Order: sequence, then C-alpha cells, then structure tokens
Amino acid sequence: MPAVHELSICTSLASIVRQHADGRSVSRVHLDVGHLRQVIPETLRYSWEIVVADTPLQGSVLEINHIPAVLHCRTCEARTTIDVAVFRCACGSTETDVVAGNELLVRSLDLAPPMTSSTSSTPDRLA
Repeated sequence: MPAVHELSICTSLASIVRQHADGRSVSRVHLDVGHLRQVIPETLRYSWEIVVADTPLQGSVLEINHIPAVLHCRTCEARTTIDVAVFRCACGSTETDVVAGNELLVRSLDLAPPMTSSTSSTPDRLA
C-alpha cells in the first residue's frame, strides 16, 4: 500500500491536471518536486497509477524532476546544497533561508492535440 502522503498529493495533482487538460488526453505530467518535500519518487509514481486508474488520465506518465535543497546564508552570503534537513551553512551559521527544495509544481503537461479534422499527430505541451 502506498504512503498516504503520496496518495494525497496524487489525488490533488490529478484534479489539477484534469482541470488544465480541459478534456484532452494527457500522455505525460512534468512535475518539479523539492528535496524537502520528503516525497519518494517511486511511491509517487505508483500512487499516480492507482489514482488515475479507470479515469481519463489512465496511462499518463508522471515525470518527476528532483529539485535539490539549497540554502542561502545571511552571514557569509554562500549558497549551499544540502542532503539532510540541517539548516546550517558551512561557515557554521544557522542564519539561513531555503531558496530551493520546497517545490511541488506541475511544470507542464504533454497533451494530445484537440480533435479536429486538420489536427497533426504530435502532442502539444502545456507549460
């Protein structure tokens, strides 16, 4: 069973994607996920498959772009990428701000073209 956190995220994502797809078929959802969101990509993909099963989004792929966590130090002005949630600069200061790594953003959708008699077969990207 997937984690409740990822299922909840995917339920919200599916709602957002359906709204912006406006009835068009979705082949791929491009998602930015920050390191500090504590999301497991494999669990998120699995949860996506469960949430979109038997819906118009079934078969769409969740493409996850991992965004590293980056701190800005107000003491020495350095920017530091962190792997664990310890908000301390290499200079020793805890006077830091998170400047990246909190993202959870649908970046774009790969959509099938609208159904018309003159439609090409290449998907559109909604960004």
